[in-house]
Amino acid sequence: MATELIRPGRFFRVRLRFSRGVITIAIIVVVLAVGVSVLLVNLLKRAKPLAVPEAHCTVRTPEGTRGLDPEQAQVSATIAAVAARRKLPERAVVIAYATGIQESKLYNLPGGDRDSLGVFQQRPSQGWGTKKQIMDPVYATNKFFAALVKVKDYQKIPLAEAAQAVQRSAGGYAYAPHEEEAKILAAAFTGRVPQAVHCWYPPGATPAPQPKASEARKQLARALGSTAITTKKRGWLVAAWSVAYAQKYSLRQVGYAGATWSNDIELEGWQAGGKAGTSKVELS
Repeated sequence: MATELIRPGRFFRVRLRFSRGVITIAIIVVVLAVGVSVLLVNLLKRAKPLAVPEAHCTVRTPEGTRGLDPEQAQVSATIAAVAARRKLPERAVVIAYATGIQESKLYNLPGGDRDSLGVFQQRPSQGWGTKKQIMDPVYATNKFFAALVKVKDYQKIPLAEAAQAVQRSAGGYAYAPHEEEAKILAAAFTGRVPQAVHCWYPPGATPAPQPKASEARKQLARALGSTAITTKKRGWLVAAWSVAYAQKYSLRQVGYAGATWSNDIELEGWQAGGKAGTSKVELS
């Protein structure tokens, strides 16, 4: 049988040419894949969301983060404002929040167990007031605090005991698990932690309705009394209240102490800048 002679190195040269071709194709595929990926990322960044998000609020403090919807944020802001008007300590606000979270999840409920109503599920039959009065969060909060301050050592005793002394609930133990969450809200809405409350709501109709700043200040005065800014903490309380009520009063910007909140879904929280000083919370 004849034997075909193969020149040395021929086989290896063929393999080398084949490998270089595969490598070239692989490089081209990788480059194309990277290019397509970059293009898709840029298109996604520019694309408008198909579904418009719902209005929402976020509270961020060193103690933690809590998500709220606008009604919960407004109730929280009202409770803090009423406490400030009554010159109550932050502990009172924490107790009120823990009670409200347990009783209504901080919603102004039109009903409940038997004739219970509102944020604290107060009962007309138990002397808390009329249905109309209890459904007013300012009134309901004032009634809660009026009862709380009569509890001996309410600032020192366990939160559940203080809340139960006011509520006289069948399950008074249930208030305690909400204490940490209540502390997060209290730090933000009392103004102790600046720039802690951020909300966003869909802009709605075009053109957008004019901001109702004067109406917002009038409503704030019902809870807080004087709207004068006497301390930076009080200023941040007013700013937090204003952001929480921004949707209700068509506010697009709130400015205080060199920072500005804007109703812009692309912004995360308050932004540095703006002309607002520390003597007044600017609404627009």
